[in-house]
Amino acid sequence: MSTQTFTLPDVGEGLTEAEIVTWRVAPGDAVAVNDVICEIETAKSLVELPSPHAGTVGELLVPEGKTIDVGTPIITFVTGAAEPAAPAAAPAAPAAEEGSGSVLVGYGSGAEATSRRRRPAERPVRSTVGVIAKPPIRKLARDLGVDLTQVAPTGADGEVTRDDVMRHAEQASVFRNIQTPEWGDVREETVPAPQPAPVGLARGLSPARPSTGSGVGADESRTESIPVKGVRKATSSAMVQSAYSAPHVTVWKEVDASRTMELVKRLKASPDFADVKVSPLLIMARAVIWAVRRTPMVNAAWIDTADGAEIAVRHYVNLGIAAATPRGLLVPNIKDAQDLGMRDLARALNRLTATAREGKTTPAEQQGGTIMITNIGVFGMDAGTPIINPGEAGIVAMGTISQKPWVVDGEVRPRWVTTVAGSFDHRVVDGDGMSRFIADVAAVLEEPALLVD
Repeated sequence: MSTQTFTLPDVGEGLTEAEIVTWRVAPGDAVAVNDVICEIETAKSLVELPSPHAGTVGELLVPEGKTIDVGTPIITFVTGAAEPAAPAAAPAAPAAEEGSGSVLVGYGSGAEATSRRRRPAERPVRSTVGVIAKPPIRKLARDLGVDLTQVAPTGADGEVTRDDVMRHAEQASVFRNIQTPEWGDVREETVPAPQPAPVGLARGLSPARPSTGSGVGADESRTESIPVKGVRKATSSAMVQSAYSAPHVTVWKEVDASRTMELVKRLKASPDFADVKVSPLLIMARAVIWAVRRTPMVNAAWIDTADGAEIAVRHYVNLGIAAATPRGLLVPNIKDAQDLGMRDLARALNRLTATAREGKTTPAEQQGGTIMITNIGVFGMDAGTPIINPGEAGIVAMGTISQKPWVVDGEVRPRWVTTVAGSFDHRVVDGDGMSRFIADVAAVLEEPALLVD
């Protein structure tokens, strides 16, 4: 009797690590040569790993879900003096489908593996072994109920892409036309603005002015007078200007944000994000940027000109974040947020909030915004009808994320639920554009894998 240690082999894909997804054996199990002992997942495929020995399983050295380097010991076998030969019908190579390139080192040459593969017509439809797809794409397919073996790949070297999965799933309108356009080289353009038809005297109406009387009784100790100045004066002026010049329309959608909360939890545990604070606002920011590319008009602005008006369409995102500070409401923005990855965007959000909290936000940091997020959830609010920042056409409000009963596959389960609301300038954005934009933001919060290109 002897003990044999088996290390993670090179799966022939040019990769150096893999994740142990599922163990198919347990200590004490009897195995023969080429019995499947586990499934490993790389960035390209899910591969069934066969046993190189016949005998008894000794110890599983790596837990499920752990990613390890090639050459790491993963399992031990207790074998006899002479290992029995594999049955004649058993292949000498691992169960790898044709075209996967999954040839395990130490199990024969590629030619031998090819000679033992079944022809396509003979393959049973049983698993996604040999399908080339990244782990997030596999998860998306599982969540949508898509059989990856039935998806026609369009990626390089036969890789299944996110668009392939979404196209196959034939989802409803929120997922239609899922291809996301690239950011153009031109940062801004103007298009003719439609001229509204006269609506009687309503076009010339101004907001009613309050009485000039103070309304204060004789006992002035019962009231307090707060001068309107500084940030409060600027905010009030901007909100009145926006409310009475831009026709606001608000739409909202309730969202199951459980997967967003799972992603936030994973990012918090990641060494790459050890030096930054991660919150659901980060995923919301990425969702807004992604959705803007699909509905650019929400990132535009109505501009009055000497000849009438025009709409400025910005091909970049200066993302404003509403910040409640001792000085009042400030809206600094992250310049060219569309160019930032997840980690850099997290750092930018951290800097923005820290600077605002310290009262050091400069006027330049508040100018040039193109669209805005207000996180009213931090105050425990579910939803609202926010007012658009002047010079912009849209604002998104994120409500509190709390556990609520939610119907999943016909069963009521506790899920993390939030409400996404958005107000828009109806001169710039029509109803279908508003709805599509909020639906896209909600879709990302429901399934952050949509952000994977």
